Amino acid sequence: MTDPGSRRPRRWFPAEPTRPLAVEGGLKARSTRGAIGQTWWSGRFIAVLEAIIVGGRLERGRNYARRGQVISLDVAPGMVSALVQGSRVQPYRVRVGLEAFGTPEWDAAESALAASAWYSAKLLAGEMPEDIEDVFAELGLALFPASAAELSMYCSCPDWEVPCKHIAAVFYLLAEAFDDDPFSILAWRGRTREDLLAGLHAARGGATVDPGEPGGVPLADCLGSFFAMPAPLPVTPPATSSASVLDQVPPLSLALRGHPIADLLRPAYDSFAGAEPEPGLKAGARHGCCSATATPSGGGSAGAPAPTRARLPN
Repeated sequence: MTDPGSRRPRRWFPAEPTRPLAVEGGLKARSTRGAIGQTWWSGRFIAVLEAIIVGGRLERGRNYARRGQVISLDVAPGMVSALVQGSRVQPYRVRVGLEAFGTPEWDAAESALAASAWYSAKLLAGEMPEDIEDVFAELGLALFPASAAELSMYCSCPDWEVPCKHIAAVFYLLAEAFDDDPFSILAWRGRTREDLLAGLHAARGGATVDPGEPGGVPLADCLGSFFAMPAPLPVTPPATSSASVLDQVPPLSLALRGHPIADLLRPAYDSFAGAEPEPGLKAGARHGCCSATATPSGGGSAGAPAPTRARLPN
């Protein structure tokens, strides 16, 4: 066919029926109405999609995603591949490419993430930190595409406009895949979950970890020493002075024949600790009793009264 008033031929494709062939066991979006995607990372991705697709293709792509027209969806470094069933017998092949980060970029990102205990703990626990984009931005890297120019999109359908509704359907399901496993975002950028966690362990100075063994050593191989003390506990020697105990006692108004009770007890505590009694006080010599003799400081005289002996209860 030729456009009126123009000698340049116009490409023509037969009109595609509006109703696609039903798919048994296709991938369906969980959202049956409203927005698709529940987290900030899927929301960011949907925002890019809705900025580059206008008109009915966006709505038809959302319907395709909810009807289960997407047969398969695979995320690999730099490429998302999918099969989408349209109205024709042969499913359409869809590819969405995004430049993957190279080894130097990922080494820098892992070092930056490992330098923060917060990011490391969240990622090693299988959680995606909400501000992880800031880490990549400080390195001059964008985790999400900012425009359609960063994406390479292809669909084998006869629609001349890209992105088409089949690509839109893949975008929506990809957003929900990010909800289920946010590490898929990083895998699309070139680093799988296993490689990222192993890189974090290495960057934090840990030993090389087998991705299949989170702890590095199978539990069955360390049952004999699992409950053993890894290092002896420090032993603090007991206090050798009675002051460490008696001096912590709150002031007491209790006295015996004019002598504070703490002063009467101090010789006994000194004898328990093997210390010499304080000047002016001497411990009782009898073994097995708790008696103390108090004499006035400075010694006595011939005419002085006899020393006062206080017997403590057993």
